[in-house]
Amino acid sequence: MKKIVPFIVVLMLALLTACGGEGNNEESGNKVEELTIGVIPSQTEGEMQGAMDKLQTKLSEELDREVKIDTYPDYNGVVEAMNYDKIDMAFFGPLTYVIAHEKSGAEAIVTQLVDGEPFYHSYIITHKDSPYESLEDLLKDSKEVDFAFGDPNSTSGSLIPSIELQGRKVYTDKDNHEFKTVRFTGSHDATSLAVQNKQVTAGAVDSAIYNQLVEAGTVDGEQMKVIWESEKLFQYPWAVKKGMDEETKKQLQDLFIGIKDEEILSAFGASGFTEASNEDYESIRKAAIKQGVIEE
Repeated sequence: MKKIVPFIVVLMLALLTACGGEGNNEESGNKVEELTIGVIPSQTEGEMQGAMDKLQTKLSEELDREVKIDTYPDYNGVVEAMNYDKIDMAFFGPLTYVIAHEKSGAEAIVTQLVDGEPFYHSYIITHKDSPYESLEDLLKDSKEVDFAFGDPNSTSGSLIPSIELQGRKVYTDKDNHEFKTVRFTGSHDATSLAVQNKQVTAGAVDSAIYNQLVEAGTVDGEQMKVIWESEKLFQYPWAVKKGMDEETKKQLQDLFIGIKDEEILSAFGASGFTEASNEDYESIRKAAIKQGVIEE
């Protein structure tokens, strides 16, 4: 018995030392969790990948922790990813942001600038060969018009133009309208190309992305005309999950505002980034309530 007791004491000391060492590693911050970011497809995913790789590397280096950026196939995917705590931060459209805020408490901290302004518009565009010079002209022939929205959860590609068309009593939803046909293309570039190729008569797009597509030569601006423009909309936000610590939020905010890399900025059609808050999206929230997308 005298031989067994010392052995037990030594074993207990060894276990306590091992546990203590592990705890010290955590307290000293040697093990830092990966930061995950979800991005909506404002353009075709492949066109954004190089910039996303660059942004991922920059954030990893500046934050001194592993950062992973995933591009989601649709707007709803990134909302659900934050709702189920799969991502820590996300690049949302204004509508998807207010949905994510209602569902999971997402908090806007940064938005993009376009030509120095944090605003954009919803456009309705048509081909230059069409006889229509205004939305009023188009709607006089609504029964001859093939109309395209973008993603159903897009602010400028669906929510805002649908409210305008409802107010003009030509559209309720995809199955109840006064057009010849209505389709959802899934993205702003797909809508722009559908109009250019005369696959549809007119379509709703994000003004900043449309102008970027024209500048890049993806869309031939000389083949298109804008026949309607919405009021100003606050730009796409970067939002963090509910409960993120203030230090990390401030770090992320400062890092994004400091981005000058043209490839990264170009991927978002941005000239820079600036601070944003939940209050900046109140008008979008009211529009979403009006359409029954979220409850008051």
